[in-house]
Amino acid sequence: MKETVVTLNLQAMELASKGDFSEAIACLKRALSLEKFNYLLWYNLGLTYRDAGEYKKSLHALEQAHQLNEDDDEVIEMLAIVCLNLGEMEEAHAYCSEGLQKNARNAHLWNTLGVIHFNCNEFEEACGAFEEAVTLNSYYYDALYNLRDTYEELGNQAGYQQCMLQMHNIQMNEDKGDK
Repeated sequence: MKETVVTLNLQAMELASKGDFSEAIACLKRALSLEKFNYLLWYNLGLTYRDAGEYKKSLHALEQAHQLNEDDDEVIEMLAIVCLNLGEMEEAHAYCSEGLQKNARNAHLWNTLGVIHFNCNEFEEACGAFEEAVTLNSYYYDALYNLRDTYEELGNQAGYQQCMLQMHNIQMNEDKGDK
């Protein structure tokens, strides 16, 4: 069987899903040796490094992906998340801002921006970002969870209760779907 970028990428994703990150990384590096300007390969390498806990290497690979495709929301969001994991809050905030300038309707970027503000104890700003995420997607459980915690920090009991109710409704609907 001939090695192709597609087969190497698929093999890498399979290996990574099983937790074999070093072999997945080797497959992705091999694929990149065949097609070094494929931003999706760089993105997948960044995700794999992140999952392996190698955040600096993840950041480097994601930056390569971003240089090759500056408009991909997922790449920008992952750059922000990795920067957040590295404690590089200014960089994380800058990536979120860049992404939101390109797509202000991305609920995930709003949620990530909220997490950045929350981690900096900027609860009013976090609240605004989480509220925007929930406004864009009222079934976005993670954003509701984060908004609930932010309302608690701000002493907003009514908001806290509303988030709890919406989270409960989402869980009930998911449970019905499982039957």
